[in-house]
Amino acid sequence: MERIKKGDQVIVLTGRDRGKRGSVLRRIDKDHILVEGINRVKKHQRPNPMKNQPGGIIDKEMPIHVSNISLLNPQTQKADRVGFKLLDDGRKVRVFKSNGETVDA
Repeated sequence: MERIKKGDQVIVLTGRDRGKRGSVLRRIDKDHILVEGINRVKKHQRPNPMKNQPGGIIDKEMPIHVSNISLLNPQTQKADRVGFKLLDDGRKVRVFKSNGETVDA
């Protein structure tokens, strides 16, 4: 089970976007995550008539390393570490380390 999943609200801990918040769009691989509005770069794109794609300079999000982001705790509105806990019915859930609340509702 992963500590950060698609759809989670995260906050950036380090880098030029430090302090910004966003939603996880998708997981690229084990160590990289794509976050909405974070790590935006300008890409010079050539036109491709076969794909009906115009040329120019476009803004796109690039992946960010999982060590540079942390899950956002909605109660404290701060970054929080995530742990795991086994429930009585055998399910494994994510919990916030600071207050022990479950991440998944």
